[in-house]
Amino acid sequence: MPAENTLKTAAGHSGDRPRSTVREWTDFIVTLIVMVFFIRVTTVEAFRIPTGSMEDTLLVGDFLLVNKFVYGVRTPDWLGVPFTKFGFSIPSYKFDGPRSVQSGDIVVFRYPRNPELNYIKRCVAGPGQTVEIRLRQVFVDGQLFENPAFSKHTREMAPLGIAERGMFGQPPGIPWNRDNYGPITVPAGHYFMMGDNRDNSEDSRFWGFVPQDNIVGQALVIYFSYNKYVDLSHWYDIIRWGRIGTMIH
Repeated sequence: MPAENTLKTAAGHSGDRPRSTVREWTDFIVTLIVMVFFIRVTTVEAFRIPTGSMEDTLLVGDFLLVNKFVYGVRTPDWLGVPFTKFGFSIPSYKFDGPRSVQSGDIVVFRYPRNPELNYIKRCVAGPGQTVEIRLRQVFVDGQLFENPAFSKHTREMAPLGIAERGMFGQPPGIPWNRDNYGPITVPAGHYFMMGDNRDNSEDSRFWGFVPQDNIVGQALVIYFSYNKYVDLSHWYDIIRWGRIGTMIH
């Protein structure tokens, strides 16, 4: 009897009415959105590869998870309606991470000439280091920077002494090109980035250094990949099953 009385009292008390299903689902969805937003801001975020500048390390249609914690968490710098452009900028702060960007890391960053765009490249050199490219060989502080395993060239080599337009930092009268570049020293708080597809990458050779504040995170793993160039008659080849779960190096 006491138990029955307790149940009746709990159910009948006007201040303790069971919440409606709609309210419960609303609370769940709001909580889920907040959790996803928190994880996205502080820990990991998903990105998609739209161009071939990192081939054949990363392919068009690869979907990546990026570790945003390793280089330091950044507080939100924009407040508004998710997945829209309705909002406004707010002051932001970036905390120090467990480590800084290292030479060889594949990094997602905000494009220096348009911070609304995210780029992904490989870090070649960091603050205070000197980069030089001679006959396609990259040297950092005079030491050979080994070409990544899946990097490639798709054009004939640009010869020494032939200038290419638009090379960043090119001194007057000195003929630099994508295959013969520098030497150039990376300033404090900046990084020099290059794409693994060396002849099809707009990178630091063309638009300059990446500020530390523009760093978003380190590419971690491919969680999905599809080949948009496959004919629909071969639909079973659209998903690149062998790339799913591949760690990025």
